[in-house]
Amino acid sequence: MSKLRQIFNTSYCRYYSQQVKKKLPIITCKRPEYNHYEGQTYSKFDGVKLASAGWLNVKSKGDYFTIYGDANKKEEKEVFKKSFEDVGVRPELIEVMSGQGYNLPTAIQAKSIPFILEGYNTVVTAETGCGKTLAYLLPIFQHILDWKTSVKDEFNSPLAVIITPSRELATQIGEVAQNIAHNLNLNVTTLVGGRTKQKMLNPPIEYCDILVTTLGAYSKLVTTGIYKINNVHHMVLDEADTLLDDSFSGKLCNLLKKFPMQFKVQHQVPPVGCQLTLVSATMPHELPESVSSFVDPQSLKTVTTSRIHRLLPHVPHKFLRLGKAQKPVELLKLVRADLNLKRPVMIFSNQTPTCDFVSMFLNENGVECININGQMAIPLKAGKFEMFKTGKVDVLSCTDIASRGLDTNRVQHIINYDFPLYTADYIHRCGRTGRISSPHHCTVTNFVAWPREIKLVQKIETSVRRHVELPNVNANIRRIIEDRIAKSAESAIRNMG
Repeated sequence: MSKLRQIFNTSYCRYYSQQVKKKLPIITCKRPEYNHYEGQTYSKFDGVKLASAGWLNVKSKGDYFTIYGDANKKEEKEVFKKSFEDVGVRPELIEVMSGQGYNLPTAIQAKSIPFILEGYNTVVTAETGCGKTLAYLLPIFQHILDWKTSVKDEFNSPLAVIITPSRELATQIGEVAQNIAHNLNLNVTTLVGGRTKQKMLNPPIEYCDILVTTLGAYSKLVTTGIYKINNVHHMVLDEADTLLDDSFSGKLCNLLKKFPMQFKVQHQVPPVGCQLTLVSATMPHELPESVSSFVDPQSLKTVTTSRIHRLLPHVPHKFLRLGKAQKPVELLKLVRADLNLKRPVMIFSNQTPTCDFVSMFLNENGVECININGQMAIPLKAGKFEMFKTGKVDVLSCTDIASRGLDTNRVQHIINYDFPLYTADYIHRCGRTGRISSPHHCTVTNFVAWPREIKLVQKIETSVRRHVELPNVNANIRRIIEDRIAKSAESAIRNMG
């Protein structure tokens, strides 16, 4: 009987392999029976068979699977056919874009620019690295070119303000805006935290058309009257999901209540009212209630892409089930292989001590590595990131401080030494590679060691196999942690009872 079963199983496996050869693999596994192919579906009653299903068992160490998405497809990606002229961008801006190598808008730019130009309050949500920054910068520059002749120049009185949660992102956006502005005879100022008291005692005095700033620094200088708000007719919240979470929302709401947000801004000359644009790669399905304190939620036009809250389809994601002690050795092997191929790599950890350990461990083993974390002094952090960005060093160890918004087109490999605790963090980390103008053959490798990490990996794998959005994409980390503590306390009380 056992011999007949063996013959049947062999015949079935041969038949199955012949059938799936015709289709492209979406997920490949160490155990081929768990492979997932294009168009494959699962029975409602049998459920989804996961490669990671048994990873809570210690014997699963060494198992792995890779999610390819569209990375195996040979056909060229669809090119968005609309031109900058088609979406309403004026000739002098088109000329500037052409000079910087941008001849056609990306999909999110083509969808967003007309709404923003028409004065709508807009929510722009799209996958990382698809050109969201230019999607709002181009309409803002166009508006300012229209307004400049009729608005009286005043010191420290910008026409548009772009607020970010981090200094690094503000600096980066400021550089992009400067590259456009110097061709248009417009002024861009970047204002970040640090030495704020000194700025209050010796305030800057300058003409400014666009101000790119962090929330804390701008809030203090507006409160003290150093920066005027009467001429601000466009407000952008970049990485809006972070700015709207409980860590920032109180200060943000108090600031934005001072601006006269309109249902739709009629951009007559001179302009009246203030227009709002929210931008992020991840956004809760329902915007936080705090939004209603400074803008009518009904006024918000939402612009998005079909790939929102999904893994980047053109970048393979490999998941490795490892023990804690196996992680350093595996890391060293991967990084050395990257350096041999001249592939810059970013290594993410969840906490500063681990980030420091990774850097120290690699340097002690002959791999030059620098590290960035939130507890580092501002000038030191900025200098280190610049070293990586300019190619002086090819290995960067970091925490999530480097995961949001930073444009690191050099990166070809993301290694999650610690698997992130939240889906939104995973999306943002992976978004540091596979961006517009990034090199080909970008990859992501994940070390998965702890039960909590395994449970999140199982949810991600399930969403890919079912071809649905990733679960629980929510950046409100502080509230999530508080809810988890509250639930744990309630559970403990029930158990005691």
